[in-house]
Amino acid sequence: MSNTINQILTESALKILRPLVRVMIRNGVSSGSFEELVRKSYVDEAFLMGRKEQKKTTVSSVSAQTGLSRKEVKRLNEQETEHNAVVEQKYNRAIRVISGWCNDDRFTDAKGKTRRLPIEGESVSFAALVKQYSGDIPTKAMLNLLIAADCVKVEKNTVQLIKHAYVPGKDSVEVIRILGTDVNELLNTIDHNLTATENNKRYQRKVSTALLDKNAIEQFKEISDKKSQTLLEELDIWLSQNETTSDDDSACYVSLGIYYYEQ
Repeated sequence: MSNTINQILTESALKILRPLVRVMIRNGVSSGSFEELVRKSYVDEAFLMGRKEQKKTTVSSVSAQTGLSRKEVKRLNEQETEHNAVVEQKYNRAIRVISGWCNDDRFTDAKGKTRRLPIEGESVSFAALVKQYSGDIPTKAMLNLLIAADCVKVEKNTVQLIKHAYVPGKDSVEVIRILGTDVNELLNTIDHNLTATENNKRYQRKVSTALLDKNAIEQFKEISDKKSQTLLEELDIWLSQNETTSDDDSACYVSLGIYYYEQ
C-alpha cells in the first residue's frame, strides 16, 4: 500500500471517527473502551472476510493480519457483541406502520390522504393498522412510540398521522441505534464501490456547494426536505408493492438514505 493511500486512509478515518468520538465522550465512553471495540472489529472483520472469500481462517492467520496476539484474537473472537434487537425492531416496525397508513387503501381517503383512525376497532382502526404492519408489538406500545416521536395526534379516542417520517424524539437510545445502522449502511456502500466493477457499483451521490448565500439556507432546507420526503414516499410505495410474504431466501434487505448537512 502506497504512502499516499495510507495518508488518505488516515485522514478519512479521522473524519469518520471525530463525530463518533464526540458521541462517545458525551455518553461517558472512555478511550480504553473504544479501543477495545476497534480491536474487536478488526478480529470480527478478518474472520468475516475469510468466510466470504472461502479461505481457511485461523486464529494465527487473523493474528498476522491484524497485528494482535493470538491470545488476544482468541479472546475477542469468543466475545459476544450485545445487540439490542428489541430497539431496532421497534424502529423498523414504526416505519412500517406509517408506511401502511400512507399507502394502504383501507387507511387512506379517496384523495390518498391518511384517515383519522379510531384507536380500537376490527378493520379500519389504528389497532388493525398496527396488527397488520407491526407484527407482535402491542397497539398501546406503538401508539406511545409514535406520540413520543411527534408523529401522531390523539383526540377523543381517535388518532391522526401528522408526520410521515419516523425519527425517535425523546429516546436517545433509539437515536444512537440509528447512528449505528445508517452510518454502517453508507460505509458498506462506499466500501462496495471501492472494489466493485463499473457495472456493479451502487448508487451513492450528493450535491454540495461552499458558496451558498446564507440568506438562501432556509429555502434550500425547505426544498430539500419536501423533495426528499416525496421521493422516499414514492420509493416506499414501490417497495411495499414488491415485498415477498416470506422471510426465506427469496427476501432481501435494501435501503436508500438521504441526509442534509450544514457547516
